[in-house]
Amino acid sequence: MPLRTMPLRTTPRSAARAERAPRAAGAPGEPDTPGAAGSTAKGRAPRAALRGEGAWGWLFVSPMLLGLGCFLVLPILMALWVSLLNWDGQSNPFSGQADFVGLDNYRALLTQDGLDRTLFATALRNNAYYVMLTVPLQTGLALGLALLVNQKLLRGRGALRTAFFFPSVTSSIAVSTVFLFLFQGSGAVNSVLSWIGVKGPNWFADPRGVLSLLLGALGVVDPERPTGMLAEHTTMGLSWFEWLSGPSVAMCTIILLSVWTTSGTFMLIFLAALQDIPRELEEAAALEGVNRRQLLRYVTLPALRPVLFLVLTLGLISTWQVFDQVYVMGQGAPGNTTLTPAFLSYSAGFDNADFGQGSAIAFILLALILVFTALQRWVLRERGAGAGRNRRTRRNR
Repeated sequence: MPLRTMPLRTTPRSAARAERAPRAAGAPGEPDTPGAAGSTAKGRAPRAALRGEGAWGWLFVSPMLLGLGCFLVLPILMALWVSLLNWDGQSNPFSGQADFVGLDNYRALLTQDGLDRTLFATALRNNAYYVMLTVPLQTGLALGLALLVNQKLLRGRGALRTAFFFPSVTSSIAVSTVFLFLFQGSGAVNSVLSWIGVKGPNWFADPRGVLSLLLGALGVVDPERPTGMLAEHTTMGLSWFEWLSGPSVAMCTIILLSVWTTSGTFMLIFLAALQDIPRELEEAAALEGVNRRQLLRYVTLPALRPVLFLVLTLGLISTWQVFDQVYVMGQGAPGNTTLTPAFLSYSAGFDNADFGQGSAIAFILLALILVFTALQRWVLRERGAGAGRNRRTRRNR
């Protein structure tokens, strides 16, 4: 009997598996490399999609880029050009009517003897003391307040956070005006000091440096008539005694105002970072028997290193650009001891109609901020990188 071939029974699952199976190369009636064209098409599709997404992304950010270009980059380039001119602000600086003086505005501020360099050196000295005192004080106070209001058992934490943050959201002009009334010769501060037998100074009219007063009280130097090397040697038109005399009493008042109004903002930044520290670290430290000071030194502060860098950078930039408090409370008086580069730039342009010199002061100030920010970044990041390399080396061993 001839053998009968049974027909193969196909199920829907086997049919789908057969369709998904790759076809054999060289099958009759099919191209030689059917997979090449398909893979090329599949490879082109993601690239086209990425290009489309990139185009849409640039389209969405174009309004912001246009605004930054028109209101930030373009004014900076225009100010850089003005710093090379002798321009009084009454003509078009791009029409050739203003005199091109090159780097003369920078030379008058940095190398040439004269009133311009002396005023600029005085402003740099005042602002340097302002930065050296304000940044550490506001950072330390903000960290202390953050640690205080982060306590779980503290009652009224919300009210305390609001009270500490309130000066930061108040108008700096209004706060400066209040400080003018508080620190007058017959103001509330001197009235409180009189209760304990201390006669307060006339705060905003006292140009004496606090360091020179301290050295005078110790009998080291005579603040009224300094002699010797401190009085004989000069730098940028100022004697060494003037450089080292410290901030004036009036500048110390502005420093107190700045610390009081900015510590609340930095407190919130530290508070957010403290709440982000894993509780496991504190619990492990508690099991090891460490005290609060050791916990702060070896656990909390290392975890706050990135936030500490942020706070110090923001404080450094803002203190070198201080203007509004100086404008309201002193405008350089008394005796130019509250003069700052930002206010000097404003005064040169809008009071003396010398916008070229005002722009030059602004760009020198920008260079100083960039240098100090880079230096601060190197100091704070170098130790962490070295510690990370040492840990990796020990782990590999």
